[in-house]
Amino acid sequence: MTPNEIAAKLSGLASKYHIRDVTLLAGRLLMSFIFLHEGVTLATHFDGAARAMAALGVGLPLFVATIALQLGAGLSVASGLLTRLGGIGLGLFCLATALLFHTNFASQNELLHFEKDLAISGGMFVLAAVGAGRISLDWLLAGYLHKRQRDKEMTRALLAVENQFSVDVRLPV
Repeated sequence: MTPNEIAAKLSGLASKYHIRDVTLLAGRLLMSFIFLHEGVTLATHFDGAARAMAALGVGLPLFVATIALQLGAGLSVASGLLTRLGGIGLGLFCLATALLFHTNFASQNELLHFEKDLAISGGMFVLAAVGAGRISLDWLLAGYLHKRQRDKEMTRALLAVENQFSVDVRLPV
């Protein structure tokens, strides 16, 4: 088998099994895990985490918003519901976290966190650009809304046809 034949066969298999959509699902789940885990950890250890954040200059309202963002957008990305919005939110969050909290490049650990946050941010922006794929609630919702729109259009068309053929009966008075 020649390399071109192998490539053609692999391409056919990839399109048949929607490898792109499976890959998007795996990527969404892997990227959302860190936010869901961190959000749950912060929520379950709320008092201690709030004190630690206060020591870094993060007030209670921003801390609560952080937990809500991590859980809400994390679930959004994982489930594929409003994925683009969740990806943008988490991408901006990671970018802000890197620039505000991990700029001590003399520390190898801080540099690693800075690079990690930039990488996750980039991944979220890519996800926001390409969307969730077919294995998502976004896809199911779009299909449902499209079907409802077709049903409404069909109803309007049937009513228009019915009105064209209606008989106007007037009784003598």
